[in-house]
Amino acid sequence: MSASGRGETTDDLLAALLDGMDAALCAFDSDGVITHWNREAERILGWSAAEAVGRKGFAGWAVRPADAQDVEERLMSAQDVPGRQVHEFALLTKEGGRVLVRTQSAGVPGADGKPAGVYCAFSEVHAQIDLERSIALSEALMDDASWGVVLVDVDLRPAVVNAHAARAFGSGRTALLGRPLGDLLAQGVEELEGALQHVLAEGSPPAPMELWVSVRTPEGVRRRCWRSGFLRLGSPLAEEPVPLGVGWLFQDITEVRQAALDTAQLRFRAGQLHRSGRAAAECEDPAEAAAVRLDFALAGFAEHALLDVLERSGDPDRRRLVRMAASPPLLPGAGALPARYAPGHPALQALDRIGSVRTSAPRGEPAGSWARERQWPEDAAHVLCTVLRSRGRTVGALTFVRAASRAAFEQADAAYAEEVAARVAADLDLASRPRPPRDGELPGA
Repeated sequence: MSASGRGETTDDLLAALLDGMDAALCAFDSDGVITHWNREAERILGWSAAEAVGRKGFAGWAVRPADAQDVEERLMSAQDVPGRQVHEFALLTKEGGRVLVRTQSAGVPGADGKPAGVYCAFSEVHAQIDLERSIALSEALMDDASWGVVLVDVDLRPAVVNAHAARAFGSGRTALLGRPLGDLLAQGVEELEGALQHVLAEGSPPAPMELWVSVRTPEGVRRRCWRSGFLRLGSPLAEEPVPLGVGWLFQDITEVRQAALDTAQLRFRAGQLHRSGRAAAECEDPAEAAAVRLDFALAGFAEHALLDVLERSGDPDRRRLVRMAASPPLLPGAGALPARYAPGHPALQALDRIGSVRTSAPRGEPAGSWARERQWPEDAAHVLCTVLRSRGRTVGALTFVRAASRAAFEQADAAYAEEVAARVAADLDLASRPRPPRDGELPGA
């Protein structure tokens, strides 16, 4: 290929590169004559390359006469100082309108090292401000926003984590990068990954969602509720939308949500106590009334209830619990079998403490054998035993049993169980006393 051919190819390549740029660009030689003018410059000002190239500066066509000298001096001074210079001034469009532009200009050295001209990249000020705002917003979110922000790549691994999110995960920002979400969360990872995959495939959901997760931290596993919003991130440089990942923003609302759940739970349990009292009042047999109360207490609270009554004996040191009722069904039995509890059994501990005892199956030990040894149902994983007291006397013990699918009993559960136990104890105490004669019935009949 001849030298002239290579020069033409180089010029064509340079023209293609300049026309493909998103920023408007023009260049001046050392005398201030325009040598290059790309399509973005034509789009902003309306002047084509054929109309712009060869003109000396902007005077007489792209700038007001009063501003021409100042604009030319500011642009051409870039070839005499190192680095880039940034200026703002108004240019004229082909239709006569004014456009405020922000320019970045720098000198172009020749082969001998002497100034050979200036290149100038410019854009409309409002577009530049929008870009700067976007960058500033990104930096603010990634610095220390009041929301946790995590950018997740298409493999569902954190790529960028802000300081708030790092604190929520109980780790450093860099330690979270590239790790599978399953390494960070003990529970809730399936729901989170499902939401992220949906966003990648379908787009951002219309409203935030609440996710309950268990976070692995150096201090242990913490149960948290995060209100989360998701945004699909697409490349602005691709012709078709290409997902780069998901922007996940979340806020910890555990305290607020837990308070709402506690309030709803208290309201439900108060309603159950009220309804059970109404139903028990219609039972002629006090023992049946006790069973009715336990039926109401089980709803949403436990899978099983065991009612053991303290057997009366002339020996004050001898005590024995007998099974009066067990669910299902919770019906008072005609007979009563002794509950052969070993010393130290939680039910016996409840009698000794005159209070409640909570326990759960140890990790790693088969729950079935653990339950059988203590004469509890096979599916027992969490148990709460409380004492039955009436008129200053111990009447028996009440045991509530939960399966492994439920959470362990907490202090609030013990308070509810004690309230139920007080009412059941009153019924059992009444059942042990002689029944008053009915109307028209002789005493002792």
